[in-house]
Amino acid sequence: MFLNDDKKSSVVNMSAQNLSKVDGYISGPKDTSVIQKIFGSSSIFLNPDLKQNRPDLKGELIIRNKANTHYEEGKEAMLQLKFEKAVICFSKAITLQPKQTQLYVERAEVYLQLCDFKSAALDYKHACYLKPQTMAYCHRLAFIYYLQGQCLSDQGMFLEALESFAKAAELKPKFKPYRMRSLSTLTALGYYSDCIRLVTNWLKTDTPSADLFILRARLHHQLNQKVLCYYDLKAALGLNPTCTDALSLLREMEEAAECAQQQAVSKAVEGELTDALGKISTAVEQNPEKAEYYLFRGILYRRLKDFIAAIEDLALAVELSDAGEKYPERGRPNDFKALEGDAQAQLVLTYNDFAVHCFSQGFYSEATVLLTKAIHEQRDESGLFINRGDCFFKQEEWHFALADYQQAEELDPQNRSVWFRLAIIHNKLGLQSFGSLKFQEAADKFSMAIKYNPRVAQYYGNRAKAHIKLHNMEEAKQDATSAFILDPTNDELVPLLLRLFPGCSLSDVISSATAQTLKAQLMEQTQTWKLEDSPASRLSDQLERIDFQHDTDGQSETASRSSSSLEDVETQVKSHVSVPDILSSKEQMIQAVKTVLQQRQSLYHTGPRLSPIRLAKMSEPALCDAKRHYSWRNFGGIGLNC
Repeated sequence: MFLNDDKKSSVVNMSAQNLSKVDGYISGPKDTSVIQKIFGSSSIFLNPDLKQNRPDLKGELIIRNKANTHYEEGKEAMLQLKFEKAVICFSKAITLQPKQTQLYVERAEVYLQLCDFKSAALDYKHACYLKPQTMAYCHRLAFIYYLQGQCLSDQGMFLEALESFAKAAELKPKFKPYRMRSLSTLTALGYYSDCIRLVTNWLKTDTPSADLFILRARLHHQLNQKVLCYYDLKAALGLNPTCTDALSLLREMEEAAECAQQQAVSKAVEGELTDALGKISTAVEQNPEKAEYYLFRGILYRRLKDFIAAIEDLALAVELSDAGEKYPERGRPNDFKALEGDAQAQLVLTYNDFAVHCFSQGFYSEATVLLTKAIHEQRDESGLFINRGDCFFKQEEWHFALADYQQAEELDPQNRSVWFRLAIIHNKLGLQSFGSLKFQEAADKFSMAIKYNPRVAQYYGNRAKAHIKLHNMEEAKQDATSAFILDPTNDELVPLLLRLFPGCSLSDVISSATAQTLKAQLMEQTQTWKLEDSPASRLSDQLERIDFQHDTDGQSETASRSSSSLEDVETQVKSHVSVPDILSSKEQMIQAVKTVLQQRQSLYHTGPRLSPIRLAKMSEPALCDAKRHYSWRNFGGIGLNC
C-alpha cells in the first residue's frame, strides 16, 4: 500500500538529509536543493507491502504481548517451583520492557527463593529507583539485607553481616530488630566501644528506657568502666526501681567495693600506702557515690604528698556527705554529719600540709593562698594563723603578719611560739619606724617586743637608741644596762654604755645599785615569763580521727616535715639566755666584764663590731633548747620549741 503525499515527502526529505550527511563526510557539504531535485518525486524508497490497517503489526504491541507471555510463563514456573526457569522468563520480560517495576519485583522474589540475596537486593534497588515513593519496596529491600546478614552471621562472617545489618537499619531506622542485630554483631566482633556509641545514640533519639541503660551498663562493665556502669544502673533504677537485673548488678558492684575497701585498710595499717591507694581507688570505681571512700583516699593522697588529688577527693567527700544529710533515705543524717566533719578537718590538714610544702620550696604567695582557704574552713585554729603569718613575714608584709599573729594569740594566749613571733614582728616594725625618724613610735614597738620576749638583749638595745633620740637619757641608760646584763659579749653595747655613762667603766656600771635593781627586775620578769609559758597548742583529736587507726603516724610525718622558717626567729632563739643562770655567781659576772674590757677593740677598728654569739654557762636543759633548730610549726600539733 502506498503512502500519501505528505508521508512520501517526509521520507524523501529524511533520505535526502541522510545522503547529504554521508556525502558531506565524503566530499564536503552539498546543496540540499540538488538532492531534493533528484529524489523529490521518486517512490523507490517506499515499501508497497505496507498497509495502514494492520495494528497487530505495530512494534510496541508485539513487544508488550511477548513480555506478557514471558511474565505469565514465569508466574507459572513459580507455582511449579521451577525457580531457575522463572528467573529466565522474568529476565526475558525485563529485556523487552525494562521499565516495568513489577517484573523486577517478581524476579527479586524468585532470587529470594533461591537464596540469591545479592541479586534480589539489586532488583529491589532497581524497583525503588523506578518508584521511589513506594516505601514497601524499601522495607522489602531492608528485609533482604537482614536475611543476608543473618546468613553471613551464621557462617561467622561478622564483618560482612554487620554491613548487611547496617544497610537494613538505614533503610528502616525505627525497626529495633535490625538495630539489635547490628549491636549483636558488633559485640561478637568485640567492638564494645562502638556498641556503647550506638546505644548512646539510641538513648538520644529514642525515648530512654531502663533496658537500654542496663544494656549500656553491661557494655561499660565489660570494658571495666565501672564508674559509668554504676551511673547507668542508677539511671535504669530511676526509670524502673524494681528492675531485678539492675539491682543484682549494682549489689554485686557494692560488695566488690566493700571488699576492696577492707583490703585498702589492711594495706594502710601495714604501711603499704601505695597498695592501699590502688585498692581504695578500685572501691571508688565500684561505688563512686560513697563519701567514706573519698575520705579514705584523700587521707592516703595527703600522706603520699599528692596534695591536689587529696583536695579533690576530700572536697567530694564533703559534698557527698552534705547530699546524704539532705536525703534521709540514703542513710542516717547523724552519720553523714560526722563524716562531713571528718572530711572538712582532713581538708584543712591537707591545705596546711600543702602550704608547708610550698613554704619549704619558697612559694610563699601560694602557701598564703592555701592557708587562707584552710582558715576559711576552720577559723578557730591558731596554728593556721601562725603559719600564714610566717608566710607574710617571708614576703615582708609586716602588718599582715602582725594581724595573723595577734589573731593566733587571741585563740591561744599562752602559746610561746606566738610570743616569739610577736616580739620579732614588733622589733621589725620598730626598726622600720626608727628608720623613718618616728622615734616615739619605734620606742613603743620595741617595748611591745620586750613585753612578749623580755630575754632578748637586742630589743633593749634598740629601745635605748630610740630613747636617746627622744632625749630620754634615764630610760636609755636602763635599757642599755639591761641589754648588757643579758648579753655581756655584745661588743656593740660597749660604746653605747660608755656614751651614756661618761667617765665610768663597765665594771662601775654593772656594780652600780641601778644595775643590781635591773638584774632583780630582769630575773623577776624572766621567772614570770617562764611561769606563763605553756607548750604549743595541739589539734583536737577530732581532726585526726580517721577510719584506720586514727592517723597513727601523723606525729612522725610532722616531725620529718620540719623545715627552716624565719631566720630571725632562729637567731633569737639561739641568743636566748637564762638570766638566773647568768647571774648565778657574782664572780663569774665580774670575770666576764673584765674579759670584755680586756678584749675591747680600738674605736678606729674598721672590721665588724659584732662578735660571734657565745653562750654563757647554762643548765643542761637550756643548752639543749639553744641547740635545737627552729622547726616551722606544722598543723599536726608540733610548734616552736625552745
